[in-house]
Amino acid sequence: MAKSSGRNRYLRRGGGAGLPGMGGGGANPLAAAQEMIAKAQQELAAAAVEGSAGGGAVKVQMSGEQKITGITIAPDVVDPDDVEMLQDLIMAAIADAAGKVNELQAQSFGAITGGLNLPGLGIG
Repeated sequence: MAKSSGRNRYLRRGGGAGLPGMGGGGANPLAAAQEMIAKAQQELAAAAVEGSAGGGAVKVQMSGEQKITGITIAPDVVDPDDVEMLQDLIMAAIADAAGKVNELQAQSFGAITGGLNLPGLGIG
């Protein structure tokens, strides 16, 4: 059995580049990933989706960061004797918009994370 020098063989190879296949030349894969995540977050902040309920009687506009930016209610759906229906329609439209934002986030971050759901990225 060969005697080990006590240093990791991957650190000796390639001038301390780290793991095999990571390349040398000072490339920082972590910094590149952080830059990709920041860009995806900026794109999501600028994105807008619309959820609807009641055949479009209630519409909710939401940013890619899941912030409600607008609500539109058709006048004919406002019935003072059935406020609960209007409340249900609003909740359904919000849920629809949030689902669309979750899909948008999964698409934006999916390429970066390889489909992994990593906490703290605002995915899903």
